Amino acid sequence: MKNLSKELINRINQISTPVRIMHVCGSHEHTIMENGLRTLLPSEVEVIAGPGCPVCCVPSREIDEALELTDKGMTIATFGDMLRVPGSTHSLAYAKSEGADVRVVYGIANAVELAREVDNEVIFIAAGFETTAPTTASEILSTPPENFSVLSSHRRIPPALKFLIESGKTNLNALIEPGHVGTIIGLKPFEVFSNEHNIPQVMAGFNPLDILMGVYMILRQIKNNEAKIDNEYNRAVKDEGNQIAQKAIEEVFKVENREWRGFPEIPNSILEIKDEFSQFNAREKFDISVKNVKEAPIGCICGSILRGVAKPDDCKLFREECNPMHPIGACMVSKEGTCNIAHRYTGVS
Repeated sequence: MKNLSKELINRINQISTPVRIMHVCGSHEHTIMENGLRTLLPSEVEVIAGPGCPVCCVPSREIDEALELTDKGMTIATFGDMLRVPGSTHSLAYAKSEGADVRVVYGIANAVELAREVDNEVIFIAAGFETTAPTTASEILSTPPENFSVLSSHRRIPPALKFLIESGKTNLNALIEPGHVGTIIGLKPFEVFSNEHNIPQVMAGFNPLDILMGVYMILRQIKNNEAKIDNEYNRAVKDEGNQIAQKAIEEVFKVENREWRGFPEIPNSILEIKDEFSQFNAREKFDISVKNVKEAPIGCICGSILRGVAKPDDCKLFREECNPMHPIGACMVSKEGTCNIAHRYTGVS
């Protein structure tokens, strides 16, 4: 592996050119920071983090929706990271400390099992990109108990990238696409960015060699005056993706517009449960209505970090008031969050 890394770095240096590459995956950022990959690249090759952490992207409104349900005495089941994501005024962790019934589960199957065991309404917060949406769809299609429902926070990566590209503010020249999303939706949804915006792309895996190879493949495209999506992660990603998973998503979810944390409303970026499954849609089942949402704590620039226009050390709260033990912004909460990762590894690049 060491020799392969050296060879890749040599090849990268040979064809290096100024480029700003965005990735949209918390695992990619973790690999980059843990292995110091930015320090191995030429200074003119910049790799920036985008909205790759699904927990970080959940906006305050959706946390407030869950808090409204706890106020009604219902049981919230969610991933551990979700507990500390800030809502308008407080988090699920705070609500739990005040007596709310908030349970940590490892997945939706555990939440369904919980609903069978308790005499209360159980609502699972389904956070995640296209990667985890098939699991949610599968459980809904399996007809869970009547006291179970889902608060869908599933988001679609391609519409967010479209927003960033067309906003003109991120100033990205190339994209490293998330391999786990690619395993589900394949390559086709990403082709438009190369075809219409002349952006080189690589679908990449998650180890250091995958990332370095992805950078090299992008530079090779630029050298050859090409713009396409190469599949570095072909050991897991098929061009057509996982069609069984796609079918489950299409059967259960409809596509809607909604905001992300740090983003305005992004068209076609949300997976919401279809009307025919409304008995499992917590928003419909309990007529949730959240207004006057305050998006971010004062001083937090998590939104700018998620959009790739700022870095963690641009934030005045970073490492001081905001740290993994006391996260103020959502990007510090999850181990896939850019700020959390930057805090845990030496240097911030």
